[in-house]
Amino acid sequence: MTQPSPLVLPELLAPAGSLEKLQIAVHYGADAVYLGGKEHSLRARAANFSEEDLAVGVAYAHEHGVKVYATVNIFAHNDDLAGLAASLRFLARAGVDACIVADPGVIRLAGEHAPDMPLHLSTQANVTNWQHARFWEEQGLARLNLARELGLQEIKTIRAKVNCRLEVFVHGALCISYSGRCLLSTYFTGRDANQGDCAQPCRYSYALVEEKRPGQYFPIEEDERGAYIFNSRDLCLLAHLPKLVRAGVDSLKIEGRMKSVGYVGAVVHLYREALRWIREQAEAGADLDTLSLPDEFFRELDAIGTRGHTENFLLGRPDAGDMLHHATRVVQSVVPVGIVRETSPLTIETRHILVPGDEVEYLLPGRLEALQVRVTALTDETGQALERANPNRLVRLHSEPMPAGMEVNTLLRKKLS
Repeated sequence: MTQPSPLVLPELLAPAGSLEKLQIAVHYGADAVYLGGKEHSLRARAANFSEEDLAVGVAYAHEHGVKVYATVNIFAHNDDLAGLAASLRFLARAGVDACIVADPGVIRLAGEHAPDMPLHLSTQANVTNWQHARFWEEQGLARLNLARELGLQEIKTIRAKVNCRLEVFVHGALCISYSGRCLLSTYFTGRDANQGDCAQPCRYSYALVEEKRPGQYFPIEEDERGAYIFNSRDLCLLAHLPKLVRAGVDSLKIEGRMKSVGYVGAVVHLYREALRWIREQAEAGADLDTLSLPDEFFRELDAIGTRGHTENFLLGRPDAGDMLHHATRVVQSVVPVGIVRETSPLTIETRHILVPGDEVEYLLPGRLEALQVRVTALTDETGQALERANPNRLVRLHSEPMPAGMEVNTLLRKKLS
């Protein structure tokens, strides 16, 4: 009797806005990371990578069996072309596993100057149908990051019509403009979002002022015709991971090159554990089309600071309920407090105020539930006792219990009172 083949999980693709975030993403189980250099990337205000750091990051990722994709996904103007060829040649020499592109001119240059480097099409290129997908497949693109405006059935149809690999965003910030093509930032601030320099005016707080009544502000409200503010909730497709796996999606992408280390680690950890659980259920005979994740995954989701969550277009068109009207973001109940930098003695780099008596949690790879401990003492590197540790310093942490088998790059967090 033929045994069923084991389930092949999609790649988990994580943001790496800096070398530190790359290391954290690797630690928590990313299969691949995406990053940008100092130029030609759509996150100009992320830390991004110098050529030296990029080479170090690629080497570190490959040492841990993780792939690296470099973003060259600006829509280039004539002035941008001068340095593009050199950038593409450098990325090929550095050994990146693929280059993420959107502009046909950049694609043409990549074919000339880095012909052996695989190309992945950015979501900015707006692939919304299978004919569009087939066009880019015929141009030699190895992977397509589908437009964020697609529903699950549309994804399935594209999957059935093309052979190239398909990537879908599953978590992170959403741009309300079509496939991220927005000019609000340009008009308001002169910073071009399509050149990687978005000021995120969709997150601003707006009010209405009548020309002859300066200083009198009227709230902008919503009626049956639509909303008049722009702040979208964050994308979260966690509940539908089994369906996306069943649909044959090849890569699940997390947004967040400008997010914090704590955010990147927590989201990668959550999705990695969810994918492990899905594999276990599938191997036990579960139907992925009807499989539901247990509540503990969503409790963990609630510990990650966000603007709230939306499934965007996956099961239907979003509406006013998918917007966050009253604030820039949802109030956080949990904050990152540190990163393990040494294990003997246990030394952390603090990211939030920490005092003896605090209840903290270690976020451990391979385990969904965080390990809870109570801080019994803090000392500096000479052993001097500390009554309080402020952010961005190295401290030795003593707790009850003392965790065994701790690893460098493990994150700590605590609940806000």
